[in-house]
Amino acid sequence: MRRNLKIGGVAVLALAVVVAGGVALGVLGVPSVTGVENRFGPVNESSTVIETNLSVNNPNPVGVALGGVTVNYSVAMNGVDIASGQKEGVAISSGNSTVDTTTTMDNGQIPAWWYTHVRDGETTTVEIDATATSSTLGQSANFGQEQTIETDIVGQFDSEKTRPVEANQPLIGDPVLYINSTRGSWDRANLTRQRTPLDLDFTVYNPKWVPYTVSKIGYNITMDGVPVGAGVSDRGYVIEPETTETIRANTVIRNQHLDEWWVSHLERNQVTDLSIDFYLVVDVQGEQFRVDLDSIDYEKRIETDIFGNKPATEGETYERDSTATGTETATGDEDGILGETTDETETTDRGGIIGGSETTDDGVL
Repeated sequence: MRRNLKIGGVAVLALAVVVAGGVALGVLGVPSVTGVENRFGPVNESSTVIETNLSVNNPNPVGVALGGVTVNYSVAMNGVDIASGQKEGVAISSGNSTVDTTTTMDNGQIPAWWYTHVRDGETTTVEIDATATSSTLGQSANFGQEQTIETDIVGQFDSEKTRPVEANQPLIGDPVLYINSTRGSWDRANLTRQRTPLDLDFTVYNPKWVPYTVSKIGYNITMDGVPVGAGVSDRGYVIEPETTETIRANTVIRNQHLDEWWVSHLERNQVTDLSIDFYLVVDVQGEQFRVDLDSIDYEKRIETDIFGNKPATEGETYERDSTATGTETATGDEDGILGETTDETETTDRGGIIGGSETTDDGVL
């Protein structure tokens, strides 16, 4: 027995000497992370699973198991941490290996990320950092990767198309107004982590011989049907007969609702339909009525590919966690910035800008 223990101790000591000598002579190399691939896994109302495949290279002729290898990694969007993890005691064979791991992201991080995305001009930098450390060799190797994603949500509100507005009221004939142009911009000066202000301007023309008083401008904002903002502006405007006036709707997205939207965004293969419905409360000769601005309701499709590897197959969805219910079918979208498009339908609008010229609405808004 003592002889066997002695032989075993000598063997371990000899291996340690070989490893130490290999490090000193530069014969043994440090295992390194050569690539990271992330993808979204199951999602529910509170959390999102991120599945990670780490490609690790062991340059040594034998596997590294003595003391093992520890791999640390993190994923951040505009500096907002969305995933981080560690895997210890990894035994890596010679050459290339794959280490699989999963982490859970708190969906409460989504409003913080959204704030940075709008603040930085609808731009997000996704940063991935990974480090492989060999306790056997006492050394580490780092790996970094980043990509930029961009959207153009607000810019697509800009339009020079003329659209009629109908009130369907017995006391006044339609159209009651014409929308000659629309403009949109983020109010970054008042942007906070709780609120995302969006300023929308409409240039309207009053074709009638009586003035209109716009006493209220109302709006409702949804993202994939999830309510994220609603409100009414009490600022009044007077639109004189046969004149134009620019009126502003100061809308606000409530960021605390964005974690709920995030679930549907992933379920639909990172595709979102953003809608803003507008209405005016108009006073004409003592009569007050509501006018729904159906012709300029803002409907835009937003598509992201955060990790740069999402499924391209139309109709493919992410898995919803068993703690939640329902899955929506994703739709394919290949045009525009990150696939951000609208379905164009051509209609003819007669009676157009002031002089009654014919214009064509290509469905941009």
